[in-house]
Amino acid sequence: MALIDRLRRLLGDPPLALLVLGLSLFGVAMVYSAGQLDVPDSKVTGVWRMQLLWLGMSLFAMLILLRMQVRWLEWIAAPAYVLSLGLLAATLVIGTGAGTAERVKSWIDLGPVAIQPAQFANLATILILARIMGNWREPPRSLWALWPPVALVVVPMGLVMLQPDLGTAMVFGAVLLAAMYWAGTPLGLLFMLISPALGLFFAFEGWLFSLYMLGLLAFLYLYRAYLWESVLVLAANLAAGTIAVPLWNSLEPYQQARLLVFLDPSIDPRGWGYHVIQSRVAIGSGGLLGKGFTLGTQKRLAFLPEQHTDFIFSVIGEEFGFLGTVTVLLAFGLILWRLARVAERVADPFAGIIVFGVFGAWFAHVVVNIGMTVGVMPVTGIPLPFLSYGGSFLLANFLALAIVERIAAEQGRI
Repeated sequence: MALIDRLRRLLGDPPLALLVLGLSLFGVAMVYSAGQLDVPDSKVTGVWRMQLLWLGMSLFAMLILLRMQVRWLEWIAAPAYVLSLGLLAATLVIGTGAGTAERVKSWIDLGPVAIQPAQFANLATILILARIMGNWREPPRSLWALWPPVALVVVPMGLVMLQPDLGTAMVFGAVLLAAMYWAGTPLGLLFMLISPALGLFFAFEGWLFSLYMLGLLAFLYLYRAYLWESVLVLAANLAAGTIAVPLWNSLEPYQQARLLVFLDPSIDPRGWGYHVIQSRVAIGSGGLLGKGFTLGTQKRLAFLPEQHTDFIFSVIGEEFGFLGTVTVLLAFGLILWRLARVAERVADPFAGIIVFGVFGAWFAHVVVNIGMTVGVMPVTGIPLPFLSYGGSFLLANFLALAIVERIAAEQGRI
C-alpha cells in the first residue's frame, strides 16, 4: 500500500500513465503475435522478449525521471539539444538501417542493441523550444519573431533528412507547429510559415499552383500582413514551385516509389505497392471481430511485411477486427485528450509548451502510421507509439511521459 501511495504522489495524471502502460503491454502481446508465423522467421519470432525488456527499462527510467523537478529540465534543455545534434551527426558517419528503412542511417549500433538518436532528439528539441518560447512575453506579431524556434528545428530536421529519414523529419515539423500554436502564435502566421510546403505540393499541377497562388495573394491582402512579409511569402512559394521538379528528381528511387504508390498502389502491386495492398487486405479481412489472437492468416503466411514494426496496426485489424482498431484509436484519443488537459491546467508557459510538444509528436506518429496502413498516407516508415517494436522509440516515449507526469504533479493535478 505504501508503494501505491508513493506512486500516486509521483504521478500527476494517473489515468494517462495507466492508458500508456496498458497500450504498451498490449503492444508487447501484438509483437508476440506478429512473430507467430507458419514458417518461423528468427528476425521476428522472439523479438517480443526484447520489447518486454525495453518496456521494463523504460518504466525504470520513467521512475527516475519522475523525481526530477521541472525547473531542472530548463537547465538541461540546451545541453540535451547540443548532445542530440552530435548524435544525429554521428549517424551520418556510423549509422545503419533496419526494417523498411534499411537504406537509411538512422540507428547507431551499440552491439547488443541499436538506438535511434532521432527519437531522443525529438524530445530534446521540445525542451529547447519550450525554453525559448516560454520566455515570450507576448504572442509573435510577425514572421521575423519566429526565426529562433524555426532555426532550432531546421537543424535536427535537416540532419534527419540527410540520413535520409523523411518520416521522422516530418515529426519535427509537427512538434514545431504544436509548440508555436501553444505559445500563442496566430494561425495566420502559422499558415504563412507552412505555405511554401503547400506550394511545393501544388506545383506538380500548373493550373492548381496558379489557383493556389491567387488564393495566397488574397489571403495576404485580407490578413493585412506586412509588405515585406507578403513579398517574402510569395517569393518562398514561387521558389518552392520552381524547385519542385528538381527536388523530386533528387529523391532516392525508393522514396519516389513510396509517394507514387500512395497515389495508386496498383501501379506496382508486387513492388512498392505491395505493403499498402497487403495491409489493406489484412485489415479488411478482419471483419467486425477479427480472426483471433495470433490467428491472422495474412500475417501467418508472411504476406504482411514489417508486421511487428510499421504495420503492427494491420495485425491488430486482422486479428481483432473493426472493434479492435476502434478500441486502439479510442485509447490514442484518450491519451491525446489527457495531454491537452494537462497542458491547459499548467500555468507555466515552459511546462505547457513541453506537454503540447509531446502532444504534437505523438499525434503525428499516430496519424501518419495508421494513415499509411490504410493507404491515406505515404509509407514513411515511422512506428506507432507504444505498439510497434522498437526499444529506443519506446524509451523516448516513456521519458516524455515521465516529464508530462512530473509537470502535472508539480503544477496542476487533474
